[in-house]
Parts: sequence; structure tokens; C-alpha cells
Amino acid sequence: MADVAAPAWVRNTAPDGTGFIRAGSGAPVLLIHGVGMNAAIWQDQIASMEDRHDLIAIDMLGHGTSPLPPENAALSDFAEQALRLLDHLGLASVSIVGHSMGALVALEIALRAPSRIRSIVCLNAVFRRPETLARAVRERAAALGTHGDPSAIAATLARWFGDPLPENLAGAAATARTALEGVDPEGYARTYRLFAHADAEHAETLAGLAGPALFMTGSDDSNSTPAMSAAMARLAPHGQCLVLSGERHMMAMASPEKVTHHISAFLNAGEAATPQDDPAFDSGEFRRALGSFLTGVTIVTTVSAEGEPRGFTANSFASVSLEPPLVLVCIAKKALGHSAFSTSKGFAINILSESQKAQSGIFASKAADKFATVTWQPGQSGNPLIDGSVAVFDCAMHKLVDAGDHSILIGRVRDFSHNGAQPLGYCRGTYVTPGLSQEALAAAPHGTEVGAILENEGRVLFFETPDGFHELPAGRGLGSPKDAGSLKGCLAAKAVDAQLGFLFAVWDDAADPSRSHVYYRGSVTAPSPGDRQTRLVDIDHIVDLRIADPAVRSMLARYVRERTEDAFGVYVGNAVEGEVRPLARAASSQALTGRR
Repeated sequence: MADVAAPAWVRNTAPDGTGFIRAGSGAPVLLIHGVGMNAAIWQDQIASMEDRHDLIAIDMLGHGTSPLPPENAALSDFAEQALRLLDHLGLASVSIVGHSMGALVALEIALRAPSRIRSIVCLNAVFRRPETLARAVRERAAALGTHGDPSAIAATLARWFGDPLPENLAGAAATARTALEGVDPEGYARTYRLFAHADAEHAETLAGLAGPALFMTGSDDSNSTPAMSAAMARLAPHGQCLVLSGERHMMAMASPEKVTHHISAFLNAGEAATPQDDPAFDSGEFRRALGSFLTGVTIVTTVSAEGEPRGFTANSFASVSLEPPLVLVCIAKKALGHSAFSTSKGFAINILSESQKAQSGIFASKAADKFATVTWQPGQSGNPLIDGSVAVFDCAMHKLVDAGDHSILIGRVRDFSHNGAQPLGYCRGTYVTPGLSQEALAAAPHGTEVGAILENEGRVLFFETPDGFHELPAGRGLGSPKDAGSLKGCLAAKAVDAQLGFLFAVWDDAADPSRSHVYYRGSVTAPSPGDRQTRLVDIDHIVDLRIADPAVRSMLARYVRERTEDAFGVYVGNAVEGEVRPLARAASSQALTGRR
């Protein structure tokens, strides 16, 4: 081993000329890089994992110090190179971590020699590229005679790290540039030509993958997309998919700590655990997210075996359990998507808002390309999450239950989010919108004060006055953004993006009984940090604020209490006395977990 000041590994050469790096001790792991790189790009993973693993990073054929691949190379040539190295090192079986092209080689090894493989991690793997993407990759492969050209390398780095290059990725990009500039042009060209055409190589054989497999990619990787990893995980008998939010193609270099954490967790735990431990859910927050659903409407989504997004509209949604977090949805056996969902390893439930009636109708139809009508993002498990939803639950398949002419999909929630938008309901064959009736407010008597308690991630929006008091957004009537005296005009003047939700309080003014006050709950995006008069105050700190109007002060005290208990009512009365009428009878713990 080298001294402390040097890397804790040295380069070696096998009898066939294969270059490799070996470091650490423990369970053996073979690391296989992608096209244009070399064994040294795994330096961060080696540094983090060498205390528990015997790490072997190989220079694939045509890269680093290894010999060239055949002119018309196949994946089997690269797999046989790796197996020869394992034989040379006397390793009967290993786990493999492969990136991009290295992931294809890893799969080839696992399928050709299953007894040699303990588990496999495929980072940013490609699978059944869409035609437009396949064409672009093959066109780049055909033009590889100019490899080494600075403009071509710059274009590659832009695809990998982003354009413009984020400042925090400059070091990783420089390392990748050095590798690209140093790779043998002929070795690069021969390997890339294979890579450009090998994306469907394992489409028919993945079902025979024997060991545990983790398919991990970045949500922003446009070349090795989340749908590709989700499709591979679906086909592999013991496959799992993990999508890292905000990451791109070279995430192992760009975010080494995050990526290595998930690699290590998977390798150390084996198939018995999921690639990411269940998050420690806040039971109150999880219950509030589930409460977003009002005998409502959902779009349930997954990714098919072909890597295509699939979805259907459903109102048969229910919570099942808080610990572990389980939800369910039903699908008719005669539905066109039944096969895709009943054989899936995961799905997402998107609870729709009042503004998504059209999307609900489209996903309930037999439209050919339903997803062309919505904007969506892949979740952690690769399932489509639809923008604008009131809440989303990204689930792994926990159990499939046969129930008459339907199948019940019970999902274990891996991730969730929710907001204060108004949910879309469905009752007696028609849509209902149980939130704010703006038409009713428009007809309210002139002079009615309309205000709002607007929340953003546990904080409430206030306007601070010059004398140190705090006020809620309010105005004369709901109005419009052009009406400066109205609530909407007040919000527009402060550039506040808010959405009103449910009625919270109605009272008559004690001094002037002809004047009424109406306050709603709602949600708000974070205001501009440059506006010092607009503040988001933690709910727990509202009690410390100076509120001039005693009726508003009393209303806020009730809001804090009911927000904590997650049991809202509507105050009806005057500024001195009245009653809080519950929106619904308090739900029991059984009702909250779906056992009705």
C-alpha cells in the first residue's frame, strides 16, 4: 500500500494486460466504469468503502492501460475480460457496481456466470432507448473519428454535468475531462459503437437475473432515464429501482457521498432490505397528507415493462396503516392497464386538485397518449408523479389482493408530499368542489372583510406594520388583482402567490353588526426575501406576535390549536361570542388507518 499522503491504492496489470486498481479488505466488489473513463474515477467510492470491501476497479477494454477490444466488439468480450481478472485474483464470486456502459457489462457477467455474482448495482444504465434518443446516440457513434476534439468533449461534459456547469461540479467535470482527453481514441470509438447499439441487449434475458439487483439513476439524467431503471427493476426477479432527485448521468462523481451511501446500504444489507431505509415519517404529517383525499379523485401511475408510463383514474383510494405506512387503490380486472399494474413492483397515487378535472377525464378514457396532457416527474421509485396534485404517494408494491372483479393494490409508501390546494371530489356521478365558492363571495355585501390564513411548510404569512404589529392578508371582498382594496388586490400588490382553501371563520363585527368578516385557510409559496414587510412566521411563534384586532388574535389561537390537533372547524358568531362547528366528526384511529 502507498503511504498516507498518497491514495490507498496502486495500479496493477493482469497477465492479459488488463489494468486494474485494488484496495481495501472484506467482501469483494468489482467496479466497472463507463465509456471514456477509467478505473481511477471510482476514487471516492474506494475511499468510502475500502474499510468493509475488497475493491477491484477495472480498466475496461480500450480504456486506461487495458488492451483494445476487438474491432466489432460484443458485451461478451468485456464480460470475459472481467471474469479473467476475477480468476487471476482467485475470487470465486463478487458483487458488481457498473456505471452506464459498465452497467451493461455487469448485467452481461451476471447473466453469463450467475454463480460468480452475489449482487449487482447498475448506475445510470441504459435500456430500450426511445427512437429519438437512440438516433442521437448512434449519430454520435458514427462521428467518433474526431474524438479528442475540445468541442466534442465539451458537449459530452454538458450532457453529463449540465450547461452551464454548476460551480460545485467543476472539480468532478475536470476529472472527467482529463479521462476523456486521455482515453485511447480507437478504444473509445469501438466501445462507444457497441454502447450505442447494446441498450436492448438484455431485454429478453433480464427475467433470468438470479441475484439481487439495484438499478439507480438520477431524476435529471436524460440519457439513462428513471423510466429505464424502473423497467429493468421490474423485469429483474429481485430488482429494485432508486431515483436520486436532482442528479444527472455522472452522479457517482458529482454526489459521491449520496451515491456511495446507497451502494453500501444495498451491498451490506443484501436483498433483505430495500435500497433506502424507510424514512422516519412524522405520523401527524403523514395523517395530514392522507387527509387531503376527500372521497376524491386520483390518477394512479406506474411504468410498464417497456418503460412507458401508464395510468388510470380511480376514486377507490384508502389509507391502510400508519406504521408501516400503507395505502391501497383498486383496479378493475377488465381495465386495459390491469396487466401493467398487477405485475408492477410499484405505483404512485396522485390525488387531484379542483383544477385537474380535464386530466381526470382523460385518464378515465381510452386515449392513446394520456401523459401528453400532463406535466410529470419521476419519483424515487421511477413512478410518474403528476405536477399540480394535492398530494402524491410513491409506493412499492406491498401486496396484490384478488377481490372479485377487481384487484387491490396495497402499496408501502416510500415517499410522499402534500400541499394546501383544494382537492377534487366525486359524488353521485359528478365532480364536486368542496373548497372555496368564489361566486358566493362575489355576491357578499359590500364591505365584507375577506381574509386568509395562508400556510407554507408550517409557517403562516403575515404583513408587518411600521409600528411592529402583524396583520393577516385581508381586504374588502374577494375582488380581483386589479382591485387594490380587495383580498386578491392586497396579495397581488405584495406579489404573493396564494391559493385559498376551506372556510375557517365567519363573524359579525361587534361595533357594526352590518359588517361581516370571512376568513379562509389556504397555502402560499415563499414570498420574495427582499420584502421585509412580508413574513412567514412559525405556527408555534404566532402567540408571540402583536395582533391589534382581538377577534383576529382569538381566531389565530384557535388556528394554532386546531392545526396541532389536525381537526379544523368553522367559527360562526360575532366578535364576542359564537361557536366552532366541526367540519366533520373527529375521526377515530381506525378511520385514519382505513379500517372502516
